[in-house]
Amino acid sequence: MSQPLTVECPTCGAPVEWSAKSANRPFCSDRCKLIDLGAWAAEEHAIPGNDLEDDVFSTELDAPPLRGH
Repeated sequence: MSQPLTVECPTCGAPVEWSAKSANRPFCSDRCKLIDLGAWAAEEHAIPGNDLEDDVFSTELDAPPLRGH
């Protein structure tokens, strides 16, 4: 029988078994899950973007009005 995969909790680093019995995986607890959610809500975490794409998609595009079919 093989050992179950173990990962580190992203919040506190505690070992977490990656299985159905670890309901909060990859977190070790509801507390760590909520701490991480709060960090995202406070914009402490961010997915890096592309400055050029941000400039292109942040400007309003002039689209012609839709006509009836």
